[in-house]
Amino acid sequence: MARVYPQTSSSSPSPYISLKPESFTIWMKSLVFNTHGCTVYDSKGDIVYRVDNYDNKCGQEVYLMDIRGKVLFSIQQKTKFRLFGCCDGYKWDDCSSEKELWFRVRKHRSVCVNSCDHKARGCAYRIVRMDGKSEFKIVDEDQEGAVIAEIKQKQTTTGINFGNDVFTLTVQPNIDHSLIMAIVMVYGLINNQI
Repeated sequence: MARVYPQTSSSSPSPYISLKPESFTIWMKSLVFNTHGCTVYDSKGDIVYRVDNYDNKCGQEVYLMDIRGKVLFSIQQKTKFRLFGCCDGYKWDDCSSEKELWFRVRKHRSVCVNSCDHKARGCAYRIVRMDGKSEFKIVDEDQEGAVIAEIKQKQTTTGINFGNDVFTLTVQPNIDHSLIMAIVMVYGLINNQI
């Protein structure tokens, strides 16, 4: 007789949510020849995400994919991000290859991310710049400004920077790191990096 074992509570509900802090390396180069984008490695050195912009740099639509090329999010710019801007983030359905509006980003004095998922709480994230143009934190406004992710220039253990296009992304536990990567993509579009 076959036995059925229940799932333990230590497993996360999604492969993109971890129960412990996660660290990623972001290299602002695409692995696809003659395209713009970035490549994301996990703490073991494996490629976990890639971002490809098949149009010109800072095109109207950018795709976040897993290593197999499955689109997880697409970002569509509604207006250019000079002073005021808006773009929509679409999450792609695993089965039907359809996309659903998942979040909206507006830039007005600061960059605000509002959830469009009607099932989830109306979370609002805000991007807070740190030292320099490329370093920032993502804070959860519903959690009194708690830092949920942080991106900094990657450094060696002796403090030497890897370069202007290599970053370390740290994501706190129980946060969807694919969503955080989509927000990082938006910030890359704002700063003309993708």
